[in-house]
Amino acid sequence: MKASLTLEKVSNFIGLGFFITLKDLFTGKLEKEAFKNFLRKTIVPLASILLFIGLWHLGAKSLYNIEAEFKIEKALQDQGQVAADALKACIASAESSCQPNTLPSPAQVWESFHSLLRDHRIISADKAAFIEKTAALNAKRIAEGKEAITYTGRPSFVDQIFRSLQTVFAGFLLALLIAVPLGIFIGLSATLKSAFNWFIQIFKPVSPVVWYLLVFMIVKTLLIDSNEDSSFTISFISVGFCSMWATLVNTAMGVSSVDKDYINVAKVLKLGTFQKIFKVILPSSLPLIFTGLKITLSVAWMVLIAIELLAQSPGLGLFVWEEFQNGANDSNAKIIVAMFVIGIIGFLLDRLMLTIQNWVSFDKTDAI
Repeated sequence: MKASLTLEKVSNFIGLGFFITLKDLFTGKLEKEAFKNFLRKTIVPLASILLFIGLWHLGAKSLYNIEAEFKIEKALQDQGQVAADALKACIASAESSCQPNTLPSPAQVWESFHSLLRDHRIISADKAAFIEKTAALNAKRIAEGKEAITYTGRPSFVDQIFRSLQTVFAGFLLALLIAVPLGIFIGLSATLKSAFNWFIQIFKPVSPVVWYLLVFMIVKTLLIDSNEDSSFTISFISVGFCSMWATLVNTAMGVSSVDKDYINVAKVLKLGTFQKIFKVILPSSLPLIFTGLKITLSVAWMVLIAIELLAQSPGLGLFVWEEFQNGANDSNAKIIVAMFVIGIIGFLLDRLMLTIQNWVSFDKTDAI
């Protein structure tokens, strides 16, 4: 009983309470109303996923046929019947060199996903072999005060995922460190609110591309004597500047809307400024602050792709761009894999913020 209650609390806490409903369904404990709710929250979404995959398959097949017919017709017009028949036979044989390069089917995307995982295992093995091979030499070089020899091979898809996560969390941390303290001071002071209002209204809508260019100008000059790759630094600072505005605005709103009775109690208790902030204002403002932080993390993950592409930082953004430029037969499928990975990680980041919000706040938020 105790274990069941613990499982239920944990599932509800992270927003996955339908697992408990599924358990009750199989054990025969599910009531009629709860069963209807289960159908609506679990079966209907699963059915919509299957419908989506089916429509995707049909759409991909239709686009494949359209492009195949166009290529055959063009070959007939430009090179004659023999060339058209040869191309038709090549397409029918599933030879990769002559396949239409259009929207991939779900099966092709799944195969590309496994191909990327196989590629990751190969690259990881090569990297491990390199590290083992150069271990003794690097130990000697370090003892002599020289730099160690590092692995310079291309990163795998999984490596690029982790690089993107590092960038987005660094950018999110930067946004938090700037926006929360500044938002608190703006919320506490009507004068500061007037002073910063124009700044927020002008810079909040600025495009990620423009923020990247501004950060690039500054960082390039500051690191002019450095031989280190600055793409990561430029990327996470750009992400932080793009995404901090929701947290800044929500923090200021949360602080300025704290119940005046709480402020009066703090005065009666003669709390200092920092005591008042940490014991009264921040706890009262947490719901709005965390709403801003959730939006900030979502925006950071969305703008990351464009910024990595521009900065040439080896993350998911660069992966998508290189596959698009590559134009290989499986490139489109790999781009779709990246799209799903980006979406799933974005969903998990949102769940993470929701879990932390429920943990630190009295207001328990239900996710959509």
